[in-house]
Amino acid sequence: MRGSLVGTAVTLAAGAMLTAAMTTASAGPPDTSAAQVRSTQPVLVDCSFQRNVRPADFILACGDGNSRLLGLHWTEWSPRGAVAEGLNAVNDCKPYCAAGKFHSYRVTVRLDRPAPWKKDPGVDRFTRMRLTYENARPEGFDQVVTYPLWG
Repeated sequence: MRGSLVGTAVTLAAGAMLTAAMTTASAGPPDTSAAQVRSTQPVLVDCSFQRNVRPADFILACGDGNSRLLGLHWTEWSPRGAVAEGLNAVNDCKPYCAAGKFHSYRVTVRLDRPAPWKKDPGVDRFTRMRLTYENARPEGFDQVVTYPLWG
């Protein structure tokens, strides 16, 4: 009986060690999400107050979605600023927004003025976005439009 207890204890200990080893091994590769790059790279905070690094799309008009950036290709993302090219899809709201049509305009997006994020002061976020329209632009828009970013 004593041999059976020792054998059971050894089996349980071995099982616990194997489980611990597998749990550690299954942790996977290092996390490269926005939370992990926060110490070196500022983030872009979206309408849902989520951190983004190099997003492909970004909603500018959070309330109604009538202006958004699409197909962003980032050529720079550094602690000083970020630059991308893409499209700004804007609803013309004619005769009213629900019946309006979206038109796309080529833009260069520039992010700058990183500052600590109030929600998480250990994270810097970009506080300004500038859109430069390459050629055509929405009616009433300047060639360069500057937006303060929420956060």
